[in-house]
Amino acid sequence: MPTPPSPPLRYPAPLRPGDRIGVTAPSSGVPARLRARLDVALDDVRARGYEVVVGACMDGAGHVSAPAAERAAELTAMLCDPGIRAVVPPWGGETAIDLLPRLDWERLRAAEPTWLVGFSDLSTLLTPLTLLTGVATLHGNNLMDTPYAVPDGLLSWLDVVAAPRGHRFTQVPPGRHRSTGWDDYAADPGVRTCTLDATGRWTRLDGTGDVTVAGRLIGGCIETLCHLTGTPYLDTAPFARRVAPEGLLVYVEASGDDAFTICRALHGMRLAGFFDHAAAVLIGRTAAPDAPSLSQHEAVLDALGPLGVPLLADVECGHVPPFLPLVNGARARVVHTAERSALTQTLE
Repeated sequence: MPTPPSPPLRYPAPLRPGDRIGVTAPSSGVPARLRARLDVALDDVRARGYEVVVGACMDGAGHVSAPAAERAAELTAMLCDPGIRAVVPPWGGETAIDLLPRLDWERLRAAEPTWLVGFSDLSTLLTPLTLLTGVATLHGNNLMDTPYAVPDGLLSWLDVVAAPRGHRFTQVPPGRHRSTGWDDYAADPGVRTCTLDATGRWTRLDGTGDVTVAGRLIGGCIETLCHLTGTPYLDTAPFARRVAPEGLLVYVEASGDDAFTICRALHGMRLAGFFDHAAAVLIGRTAAPDAPSLSQHEAVLDALGPLGVPLLADVECGHVPPFLPLVNGARARVVHTAERSALTQTLE
């Protein structure tokens, strides 16, 4: 059973040209018809001056890339290899939860910190890694998203992993997002322009007025994290006591579950204590369906309103492009007014 670390938060060293980046699929691999898109993404990483090491766990014929023991061993090996400075999967998937009891937590805790990047089902690994090893992780674009041009105001995961400790950076919502659908990577593997055909900004759900709040970032995908509540893998209390006396900035986002399911999941997460130390909650913009009598916004307010903290929705940290990378463990400050919204992260 993993136990929380005693040292303070640790940041991986910033990546420099010539460093190696590991690519493995701890959840879903890449089917043959989409391999051309993978090649485009890998070439973009190499174009930044990095070497790429592609692992054996990449098969996309099923819902997982390899048996759980093999996926866990490859991820552990890459994260503990001092010659690999970051690990990024092609994308998420469905059942990364099966890796958690198979990871070598003592070895991960003792290793030199390495960036792990991803979102969606990768939240199942990112958030426990930060909580249990004290190493910052990056809830950011997956590898297959990397070729997309980044809108003004946002950063790519490649920008964040190259930042030195102590670096401070501010991201602001571009005011545009994708209304529906996904690009067909099989038909156009080299697509670099992400359609952002709808407008919108952050929405305060719990009331009105300006918001200025600070805390340590932690969070991820609701549909995957909700199954970890009540386990040692998602206990935020020791983390908050150790590194976040000012409180946590918790972020959550719905992938595709309907509003009733999201409402129940968030209620359960709140009852299990996941939000106990939240100074505010950021909620990602979602294309998940409303229910006949409950919208996604209403689901969040119903479940998290009792917290009595600011609830800011439609943040660019979910499955609706574009994407605002968030560092689990970073000090952060959120400002939201009628004129402007911004999130500043400091790697300290």
